[in-house]
Amino acid sequence: MLQDKDRIFTNLYGAHDPGLEEAKKRGAWHLTREMLAQGPDWLCNQVKESGLRGRGGAGFPTGLKWTFMPKSVGERPHYLVVNADESEPGTCKDREIMRHDPHLLIEGCMVASRAMRAHHCYVYLRGEYIAEREALEKAVKEAYEAKLIGKDNVNGWDFDIYVHHGAGAYICGEETALLESLEGKKGQPRLKPPFPANAGLYGCPTTVNNVESIAVVPTILRRGASWFAGFGRPNNTGTKLFCISGHVNAPCNVEEEMSITFRDLIDTHCGGIRGGWDNLKAVIPGGSSVPMVPAEQIMDAHMDFDTLRDLQSGLGTAAVIVMDKSTDLIQAISRIAYFYKHESCGQCTPCREGTGWMWRVLEQMVKGEAHHADIDKLLDVSKQVEGHTICALGDAAAWPVQGLIRHFRHEIEDRITQYRAPRALVQGHTVAAE
Repeated sequence: MLQDKDRIFTNLYGAHDPGLEEAKKRGAWHLTREMLAQGPDWLCNQVKESGLRGRGGAGFPTGLKWTFMPKSVGERPHYLVVNADESEPGTCKDREIMRHDPHLLIEGCMVASRAMRAHHCYVYLRGEYIAEREALEKAVKEAYEAKLIGKDNVNGWDFDIYVHHGAGAYICGEETALLESLEGKKGQPRLKPPFPANAGLYGCPTTVNNVESIAVVPTILRRGASWFAGFGRPNNTGTKLFCISGHVNAPCNVEEEMSITFRDLIDTHCGGIRGGWDNLKAVIPGGSSVPMVPAEQIMDAHMDFDTLRDLQSGLGTAAVIVMDKSTDLIQAISRIAYFYKHESCGQCTPCREGTGWMWRVLEQMVKGEAHHADIDKLLDVSKQVEGHTICALGDAAAWPVQGLIRHFRHEIEDRITQYRAPRALVQGHTVAAE
């Protein structure tokens, strides 16, 4: 369990003023100049030693990602882009950072930019984040006025930050689609290679990182990589913001230690499951794009990347969606399938056609108006979509469907049987249900 003294986001709930002076009292902008003076290699090595993995869903080692940038700056400038699109259903962590602790993010942007030899950073916010943009722009203005950032600033590294407001498309959370949108084009993913570290924003070396991944860096450097690495289990270290929603007694955002068990997380911070632990049915542990895990498998599981991977799911953004026994799981996954069908950019045929097809079949299954053979057909189509698209949206659409069939196939079969049973008698003659 994480103690209060070890929390990085000490104003997560907005109990204090997010302004510069209060942020400094909470530790922001302390020793920033000294950290930057250590140079890019030291910064990258410290982040690597801390074990920090990307907090935006993929869990790729952050320090390693930074080292992919060219070691020298030629004619093309380097850029840092912060992905604040946060459109994954169930996820609501980055918005709290931008509203209540924006200076941690701005300081983190400066430190990360120094590590990658960049002088410019863009923060790309999702279209619906109006209050978050206003709060972040206010904090950026304060930092400029205090000469903490900008040209010839007190920290000794020329650095400019720009806040860019997107138009509300889920696909722009994918890093290359985000870059396309940032350049003023239609938000569609790019083919890789080239990867952004070689040819990203405006064709220049670029690294795209999540808000939380960047905001924790200054505190890691101030307290030491070993401090951060001391939380969690090997390869799953540090603290993490969990967004817990659904059928718990007190839904919340909370910063906790990585590898905390699901039971401890829910009992300590959410007051337990609605109706008690016997009423738990399934959990989506990392946002709507990861497969659900049934109650008996997740109750005492560690909430980290590797444990949930072994359960054929994922930590993702740590958006924990709890579902009790009153939940119609087929309807829930159908609703998620509709979301991905709606948000597909249409560039890849498997995703463009497959997401809509999966949703329509699931809608039939919700009512029971399907055949038992359709279950295997749906599973087969989901595997044809998975791994056959430019970006991971196809995977995100397929995995919830696969999780439903893997763990709750019997519910679909029972729904179909119940629907078809009264229709087995036609004009006095018994006919096959299918």
